[in-house]
Amino acid sequence: MKNVTEYLGQNIKNKRIVITGGTTGIGKAIADVLVSLGGRVLIFGREPEDFKKAFDDIKKKFPDSELYGAPTDITNEKDVKNIWKTIDKELGGIDILINNAALGGEGVTDGTPKEWQYIVDINVMGYLTFSYEAVSRMKKQKSGHIINIGSMSADTQEETGTIYVATKAAIRGFSAAMRKEINPLGIKLSLIEPGKVISDIHSESKAEQRKKIEKMEMLEAEDVAMSVLFCLSQPKRCDIVSMQIRPHLQLI
Repeated sequence: MKNVTEYLGQNIKNKRIVITGGTTGIGKAIADVLVSLGGRVLIFGREPEDFKKAFDDIKKKFPDSELYGAPTDITNEKDVKNIWKTIDKELGGIDILINNAALGGEGVTDGTPKEWQYIVDINVMGYLTFSYEAVSRMKKQKSGHIINIGSMSADTQEETGTIYVATKAAIRGFSAAMRKEINPLGIKLSLIEPGKVISDIHSESKAEQRKKIEKMEMLEAEDVAMSVLFCLSQPKRCDIVSMQIRPHLQLI
Protein backbone atom coordinates (compact mmCIF):
# COMPACT_ATOMS: atom_id res chain seq x y z
CA MET A 1 0.00 0.00 0.00
CA LYS A 2 1.07 3.56 -0.67
CA ASN A 3 1.90 5.96 2.09
CA VAL A 4 -1.42 6.64 3.83
CA THR A 5 -1.11 10.39 3.30
CA GLU A 6 -0.67 9.89 -0.42
CA TYR A 7 -3.50 7.37 -0.49
CA LEU A 8 -6.01 9.74 1.09
CA GLY A 9 -5.16 12.58 -1.25
CA GLN A 10 -4.68 10.64 -4.45
CA ASN A 11 -8.01 11.59 -6.05
CA ILE A 12 -8.28 15.19 -4.81
CA LYS A 13 -5.47 17.34 -6.21
CA ASN A 14 -6.57 19.45 -9.18
CA LYS A 15 -10.02 17.82 -9.20
CA ARG A 16 -12.95 20.10 -10.01
CA ILE A 17 -15.19 19.93 -6.96
CA VAL A 18 -18.63 21.45 -6.26
CA ILE A 19 -20.06 21.50 -2.73
CA THR A 20 -23.70 22.53 -2.28
CA GLY A 21 -24.34 24.14 1.09
CA GLY A 22 -20.57 24.54 1.35
CA THR A 23 -20.52 27.68 3.49
CA THR A 24 -21.50 26.32 6.92
CA GLY A 25 -21.41 23.14 8.99
CA ILE A 26 -20.63 19.89 7.18
CA GLY A 27 -20.23 21.56 3.80
CA LYS A 28 -17.68 24.08 5.09
CA ALA A 29 -15.72 21.31 6.84
CA ILE A 30 -15.64 19.29 3.59
CA ALA A 31 -14.44 22.36 1.69
CA ASP A 32 -11.61 22.90 4.19
CA VAL A 33 -10.37 19.32 3.80
CA LEU A 34 -10.58 19.17 0.00
CA VAL A 35 -9.04 22.61 -0.52
CA SER A 36 -6.16 21.64 1.80
CA LEU A 37 -5.41 18.68 -0.49
CA GLY A 38 -5.26 20.79 -3.64
CA GLY A 39 -8.80 20.44 -4.92
CA ARG A 40 -10.20 23.19 -7.13
CA VAL A 41 -13.33 23.87 -5.12
CA LEU A 42 -16.55 25.83 -5.70
CA ILE A 43 -18.86 26.44 -2.75
CA PHE A 44 -22.19 28.17 -2.34
CA GLY A 45 -24.96 28.76 0.16
CA ARG A 46 -28.11 30.87 0.45
CA GLU A 47 -26.83 33.54 2.81
CA PRO A 48 -24.38 36.15 1.42
CA GLU A 49 -22.89 36.76 4.88
CA ASP A 50 -22.21 33.05 5.44
CA PHE A 51 -20.68 32.77 1.97
CA LYS A 52 -18.31 35.69 2.52
CA LYS A 53 -17.28 34.42 5.95
CA ALA A 54 -16.56 30.91 4.64
CA PHE A 55 -14.79 32.12 1.49
CA ASP A 56 -12.58 34.55 3.40
CA ASP A 57 -11.74 31.95 6.06
CA ILE A 58 -10.65 29.35 3.50
CA LYS A 59 -8.57 31.86 1.53
CA LYS A 60 -6.91 33.02 4.74
CA LYS A 61 -5.93 29.45 5.66
CA PHE A 62 -5.03 28.43 2.11
CA PRO A 63 -4.06 31.63 0.24
CA ASP A 64 -2.85 29.80 -2.87
CA SER A 65 -6.00 27.71 -3.20
CA GLU A 66 -8.34 27.74 -6.18
CA LEU A 67 -11.65 28.62 -4.59
CA TYR A 68 -14.76 29.85 -6.37
CA GLY A 69 -18.44 30.40 -5.71
CA ALA A 70 -21.23 32.87 -5.05
CA PRO A 71 -24.28 33.17 -2.79
CA THR A 72 -26.85 30.85 -4.39
CA ASP A 73 -30.35 29.67 -3.49
CA ILE A 74 -30.60 26.12 -4.78
CA THR A 75 -34.38 26.54 -5.24
CA ASN A 76 -33.98 29.61 -7.48
CA GLU A 77 -33.77 28.62 -11.16
CA LYS A 78 -31.87 31.77 -12.14
CA ASP A 79 -29.36 31.28 -9.31
CA VAL A 80 -28.82 27.65 -10.32
CA LYS A 81 -28.23 28.55 -13.98
CA ASN A 82 -25.74 31.23 -12.94
CA ILE A 83 -23.77 28.96 -10.62
CA TRP A 84 -23.47 26.31 -13.35
CA LYS A 85 -22.21 28.98 -15.73
CA THR A 86 -19.58 29.80 -13.10
CA ILE A 87 -18.72 26.12 -12.68
CA ASP A 88 -18.22 25.69 -16.42
CA LYS A 89 -16.25 28.92 -16.76
CA GLU A 90 -14.02 28.77 -13.68
CA LEU A 91 -13.61 25.00 -13.20
CA GLY A 92 -14.10 23.94 -16.81
CA GLY A 93 -16.44 21.15 -15.75
CA ILE A 94 -16.87 18.92 -12.73
CA ASP A 95 -15.22 15.78 -11.35
CA ILE A 96 -16.79 15.60 -7.88
CA LEU A 97 -20.19 16.75 -6.63
CA ILE A 98 -20.99 16.85 -2.92
CA ASN A 99 -24.77 17.18 -2.49
CA ASN A 100 -25.05 18.61 1.01
CA ALA A 101 -27.41 21.61 1.10
CA ALA A 102 -30.37 20.82 3.36
CA LEU A 103 -32.79 22.32 5.86
CA GLY A 104 -34.43 20.78 8.91
CA GLY A 105 -38.15 20.11 8.91
CA GLU A 106 -40.62 19.43 11.70
CA GLY A 107 -43.84 17.41 11.72
CA VAL A 108 -47.12 17.61 9.82
CA THR A 109 -48.67 19.25 12.90
CA ASP A 110 -46.22 22.16 12.49
CA GLY A 111 -45.76 24.60 9.65
CA THR A 112 -47.68 24.66 6.40
CA PRO A 113 -47.50 22.79 3.08
CA LYS A 114 -45.96 25.90 1.51
CA GLU A 115 -43.15 25.83 4.09
CA TRP A 116 -42.65 22.09 3.58
CA GLN A 117 -42.43 22.61 -0.18
CA TYR A 118 -39.40 24.86 0.27
CA ILE A 119 -37.72 22.22 2.43
CA VAL A 120 -38.47 19.49 -0.12
CA ASP A 121 -37.20 21.71 -2.93
CA ILE A 122 -33.85 22.12 -1.14
CA ASN A 123 -33.45 18.66 0.43
CA VAL A 124 -34.67 16.58 -2.51
CA MET A 125 -34.99 18.61 -5.71
CA GLY A 126 -31.65 20.29 -5.01
CA TYR A 127 -29.95 16.89 -4.99
CA LEU A 128 -31.81 15.77 -8.11
CA THR A 129 -31.18 18.87 -10.19
CA PHE A 130 -27.49 19.14 -9.29
CA SER A 131 -27.01 15.43 -9.94
CA TYR A 132 -28.65 15.88 -13.34
CA GLU A 133 -26.32 18.73 -14.28
CA ALA A 134 -23.26 16.91 -12.95
CA VAL A 135 -24.05 13.63 -14.72
CA SER A 136 -24.67 15.44 -18.02
CA ARG A 137 -21.06 16.62 -17.83
CA MET A 138 -19.46 13.56 -16.19
CA LYS A 139 -20.84 11.05 -18.70
CA LYS A 140 -18.97 12.81 -21.53
CA GLN A 141 -15.68 12.25 -19.71
CA LYS A 142 -16.76 8.77 -18.49
CA SER A 143 -15.70 9.56 -14.94
CA GLY A 144 -16.85 11.37 -11.83
CA HIS A 145 -17.99 10.89 -8.25
CA ILE A 146 -21.18 12.08 -6.57
CA ILE A 147 -21.50 11.99 -2.80
CA ASN A 148 -24.95 12.49 -1.27
CA ILE A 149 -25.04 13.54 2.38
CA GLY A 150 -28.08 11.83 3.84
CA SER A 151 -29.04 11.27 7.48
CA MET A 152 -29.60 8.49 9.99
CA SER A 153 -33.12 9.95 10.20
CA ALA A 154 -33.96 7.63 7.31
CA ASP A 155 -33.55 4.86 9.94
CA THR A 156 -34.64 6.50 13.18
CA GLN A 157 -37.74 8.12 11.68
CA GLU A 158 -38.15 10.46 14.64
CA GLU A 159 -41.66 11.82 15.11
CA THR A 160 -40.32 15.32 15.76
CA GLY A 161 -38.96 15.64 12.22
CA THR A 162 -41.49 14.04 9.90
CA ILE A 163 -40.79 16.32 6.94
CA TYR A 164 -37.02 16.00 7.30
CA VAL A 165 -37.31 12.22 7.61
CA ALA A 166 -39.33 12.12 4.40
CA THR A 167 -36.63 14.00 2.51
CA LYS A 168 -33.74 11.91 3.82
CA ALA A 169 -35.59 8.65 3.15
CA ALA A 170 -36.06 9.94 -0.40
CA ILE A 171 -32.32 10.60 -0.72
CA ARG A 172 -31.53 7.05 0.39
CA GLY A 173 -33.79 5.58 -2.29
CA PHE A 174 -32.59 8.04 -4.91
CA SER A 175 -28.95 7.23 -4.18
CA ALA A 176 -29.45 3.47 -4.45
CA ALA A 177 -31.29 3.73 -7.77
CA MET A 178 -29.03 6.40 -9.28
CA ARG A 179 -25.90 4.38 -8.54
CA LYS A 180 -27.26 1.57 -10.70
CA GLU A 181 -28.05 4.07 -13.43
CA ILE A 182 -24.73 5.92 -13.56
CA ASN A 183 -22.14 3.28 -12.65
CA PRO A 184 -22.09 1.92 -16.24
CA LEU A 185 -21.20 5.48 -17.33
CA GLY A 186 -18.03 5.38 -15.23
CA ILE A 187 -19.51 7.55 -12.45
CA LYS A 188 -19.31 6.59 -8.79
CA LEU A 189 -21.96 7.37 -6.17
CA SER A 190 -21.63 7.22 -2.39
CA LEU A 191 -24.25 7.88 0.28
CA ILE A 192 -23.07 9.08 3.71
CA GLU A 193 -25.63 9.10 6.53
CA PRO A 194 -24.35 10.89 9.65
CA GLY A 195 -25.90 10.82 13.06
CA LYS A 196 -26.34 14.02 15.02
CA VAL A 197 -23.77 16.64 13.94
CA ILE A 198 -23.16 20.10 15.38
CA SER A 199 -25.14 22.44 13.15
CA ASP A 200 -27.38 25.48 12.98
CA ILE A 201 -30.16 23.06 12.03
CA HIS A 202 -30.65 22.08 15.70
CA SER A 203 -32.68 23.95 18.31
CA GLU A 204 -29.93 23.69 20.94
CA SER A 205 -27.40 26.49 21.32
CA LYS A 206 -23.84 25.92 20.11
CA ALA A 207 -22.75 25.73 23.76
CA GLU A 208 -25.27 22.95 24.43
CA GLN A 209 -24.14 21.12 21.31
CA ARG A 210 -20.51 21.40 22.40
CA LYS A 211 -21.42 19.71 25.67
CA LYS A 212 -22.98 16.85 23.71
CA ILE A 213 -19.81 16.50 21.65
CA GLU A 214 -17.80 16.23 24.88
CA LYS A 215 -20.21 13.52 26.05
CA MET A 216 -19.79 11.70 22.68
CA GLU A 217 -23.47 12.25 21.90
CA MET A 218 -22.82 14.44 18.84
CA LEU A 219 -20.32 14.57 15.97
CA GLU A 220 -18.07 17.36 14.79
CA ALA A 221 -18.61 18.46 11.18
CA GLU A 222 -14.98 17.42 10.54
CA ASP A 223 -15.91 13.81 11.30
CA VAL A 224 -18.24 13.78 8.30
CA ALA A 225 -15.64 15.56 6.15
CA MET A 226 -13.12 12.80 6.83
CA SER A 227 -15.70 10.20 5.82
CA VAL A 228 -16.17 12.05 2.53
CA LEU A 229 -12.40 12.02 2.03
CA PHE A 230 -12.28 8.26 2.63
CA CYS A 231 -14.96 7.65 -0.01
CA LEU A 232 -13.20 9.86 -2.54
CA SER A 233 -9.81 8.29 -1.92
CA GLN A 234 -10.65 4.79 -3.12
CA PRO A 235 -9.10 3.46 -6.33
CA LYS A 236 -11.26 3.30 -9.44
CA ARG A 237 -12.04 -0.38 -8.85
CA CYS A 238 -13.50 0.25 -5.37
CA ASP A 239 -16.78 1.96 -4.45
CA ILE A 240 -17.89 2.92 -0.96
CA VAL A 241 -21.61 2.57 -1.66
CA SER A 242 -22.96 3.74 1.69
CA MET A 243 -21.57 4.72 5.06
CA GLN A 244 -23.26 5.40 8.39
CA ILE A 245 -21.40 7.37 11.06
CA ARG A 246 -22.85 8.10 14.46
CA PRO A 247 -21.75 9.56 17.76
CA HIS A 248 -20.47 6.83 20.05
CA LEU A 249 -23.28 7.34 22.54
CA GLN A 250 -26.12 8.23 20.21
CA LEU A 251 -27.85 4.91 20.61
CA ILE A 252 -30.82 4.01 18.41
